[in-house]
Amino acid sequence: MDNNYTVLARKYRSQDFKSLIGQDVLVKTLTTAINTGRIAHAYIFTGIRGTGKTSTARILAKALNCLSTDGPTANPCGVCENCRAIAAGQHIDVMEIDAASHTGVDNIRDILDAAQYRPTNGRYKVYIIDEVHMLSTAAFNALLKTLEEPPAHVIFILATTEIRKVPVTILSRCQRFDLVRVPIDTLKKHFAWIAEQEQIELSDAANELLARAADGSVRDGLSLLDQAIAQTGGHVDEAAVMDMLKRADRNVVVDFMDTILSGDTARALEMADNIYTNGADLVMLLSDMMEWTHWATRMHPALNAGDMTASPYTADQREKTRKIDARVSLNTLSRVWQVMVAAVSEMQMSGNQKQCFDMLIVRMMHIADMPSVPEILKNNATAKPVVQPVAQPAPTATQKNTITNADELGHAMQADREILLYTYYSENIEVCEISDGKLKYFDRKGDRDFPIKLSAWLEKHTGKQWILAQATESCHVQTAVEHQQQELASDPMMASALGLFEGAEIVEVSK
Repeated sequence: MDNNYTVLARKYRSQDFKSLIGQDVLVKTLTTAINTGRIAHAYIFTGIRGTGKTSTARILAKALNCLSTDGPTANPCGVCENCRAIAAGQHIDVMEIDAASHTGVDNIRDILDAAQYRPTNGRYKVYIIDEVHMLSTAAFNALLKTLEEPPAHVIFILATTEIRKVPVTILSRCQRFDLVRVPIDTLKKHFAWIAEQEQIELSDAANELLARAADGSVRDGLSLLDQAIAQTGGHVDEAAVMDMLKRADRNVVVDFMDTILSGDTARALEMADNIYTNGADLVMLLSDMMEWTHWATRMHPALNAGDMTASPYTADQREKTRKIDARVSLNTLSRVWQVMVAAVSEMQMSGNQKQCFDMLIVRMMHIADMPSVPEILKNNATAKPVVQPVAQPAPTATQKNTITNADELGHAMQADREILLYTYYSENIEVCEISDGKLKYFDRKGDRDFPIKLSAWLEKHTGKQWILAQATESCHVQTAVEHQQQELASDPMMASALGLFEGAEIVEVSK
């Protein structure tokens, strides 16, 4: 057994700026700064794990202390004593501190005391503080003054994945660089090159899966590649990677979503059982289903906001997706997406993921089969037509309009197009008692002009003066708007729609 094996993530760690992949802006800025002599006294690198923060710090330390030239160089040789010592983490003037295990103010004081002395073997003393956000408040405060005006021979390089946890007083004293996620195509080229160096057979489909699973992290991708090589013995194909990642084949995902959106519940649950039995990770399956829904939405004829050739699907899978889009509305895809997003946390917290996933399928099929909210309102209006009173001609001495209840009063205002008066009435007025010629009401807002306007309109509409009595306390009667909302909420179709989303409520009823 070879006990000296080095994992790929360490073996192929970037050793100079040229080999630092996916960070072109960072490389250009640092190399230009070194070549022009504009070297800052403090840098902070931030980004997700595995994008090259610590590697960049080491490369910068090499560039500052390389012995191949008389001064700092953007192209460190990698073979001189200083370069080799820095790469091995053994250089006396380049100190890497793990802030997660050295969080206290005493640790920072030790650094500051040592910083006063000139470097032993290099041009600069370089302090690389990894995961700097883990330092305590007192430690940050102790670092402030020296970080702002360090000795000329000292360079601070800070690295963190949680930039928001670093005090702004620290950030303002450093040049900040945000390391981006490495693009999938760049990762694929890098993995293919490494496979060639290692004499490993890596199929394009497997490479694609590994690059996407890496999620922009070089280290995560190389760890997965290492695992795949160990599992297959050096012949890494799509099936092996799918099995390792516990992911269902994309053909299976497309067929599964087709079944769900077709409404065949029994078939969908049967497919879920088969996928689960074959060892797929249900959380990963949910992620793949969300990925498909995203791309299906972008290529939907109603939106057409994305070219599926940029997606991870084959031509046959894209064609099947187009056929599904032809019969499924954009509204349905949007609702299915919302249900899946809400299910992510449920799946992660569930004690039984399979049961949770089965219920998710039922929920998705139920919501996919439902009409949209505008359709519900339209169908509700058709099923329960609101009979609006026909506008009547102005009353004469022999023809008077009569109003005997709150509904008639509201309808009469609408028919007369007294929109402002009706709006205030429907939202704020509780009708306590009403008969032809008499009205007792409670005004929730207490508008002084309302009784004057209402009295004038009633006299015009009915041909006689009304007696208006304003109650001083609420009579606990619903306003017209509240009554409409209650009727709508009691409708079975609307109640079903509201039940799909926790905390949903009817905010407004539009005519």
